[in-house]
Amino acid sequence: MKIVVLAGGRSPERNVSLSSGAKITNALREKGHAAVLIDLFLGDDLSDVKNVADVFQRDAMTTNYAISDEILTDEAIDALRTDGTKGLFGKNVLEICAAADIVFLGLHGEDGENGKVQAAFDLFGIRYTGSGSLASGVTMDKKISKELLLHNHIKTAGYVSVKKGEPTPQIDFGFPVVVKPSNGGSSIGMKIANDQAELEAALPDAYRFDDEVVIEEFIKGREFSMGVVNGVAMPAIEIIVNDGWYDFEHKFQENQTTFQTPPDIPDDVHTEMQAIALKTMTVLGLTNYGRIDFFWNEDGIYVIEGNSLPGMTPLSLLPQEAAAAGISYLDLCEQIVKGKLALYEAK
Repeated sequence: MKIVVLAGGRSPERNVSLSSGAKITNALREKGHAAVLIDLFLGDDLSDVKNVADVFQRDAMTTNYAISDEILTDEAIDALRTDGTKGLFGKNVLEICAAADIVFLGLHGEDGENGKVQAAFDLFGIRYTGSGSLASGVTMDKKISKELLLHNHIKTAGYVSVKKGEPTPQIDFGFPVVVKPSNGGSSIGMKIANDQAELEAALPDAYRFDDEVVIEEFIKGREFSMGVVNGVAMPAIEIIVNDGWYDFEHKFQENQTTFQTPPDIPDDVHTEMQAIALKTMTVLGLTNYGRIDFFWNEDGIYVIEGNSLPGMTPLSLLPQEAAAAGISYLDLCEQIVKGKLALYEAK
């Protein structure tokens, strides 16, 4: 198959996305597909080919991208594009994607996961992996997704939301609290506040990444994640942070965190977690694949959030969970592609 792996973009998680994209591209090439990595924001000038279709004849393996712990700003990302053009889609991106059999979305963060790219592809009849535009947008918005979880009797932390310029709301569930941008990922802009003063100090940083912030009840417990691929829940993975909490640095820098899959938990708890993961996918409208994050303590299982485009970097959770189920990284990438194509065919 001719496959575009679309990564990069202009999200603060740009470097994470490029790392995922490079690994996905190489995996699909090893499976025999004509896969090419394209940067959503920078595009491709096609200077080495005669026409768009020839881009899939490129045979060099893609260079792996290291992930720094730098959180990219809008200004730093915008400076990467030097041709004077504006907009999310770089040069020739839509033309190249339209020439593919399917686009593997290796995007992360707001501009990749909020449904905008998916909506554009729907309008142009371009097939892509992952969930549709509505489910992507709903899942990306922590306020809306939490309301859906609570409405469907899925246990999640209590919360209040506040928009930039509004006074800080009253916190009824007490401190500590978790402060996070309503739209964002990889814990960027997220802080734990132990009192009112720390809460007030955390808000400006969260507002750097979104105009609305969620202030969430802090749930103390063991942290888990569970991927779902084509309707099958993977073994859970326990996230054991060696020092501090599972922030951006711990997610993407080696030796910061210990992962255990399958986790050391009772079988009935694991079974319940799988059932909740599948229900959460349905409630949020997620299809093809996704990942659900949890806390577990003596009060039960709490859903932290859903992820419509889970990371696929060397340290990402979904590939580790798949490996515990006997699914190699190469097979995981191909299963995602074939699973989404089957959904298209079913329509």
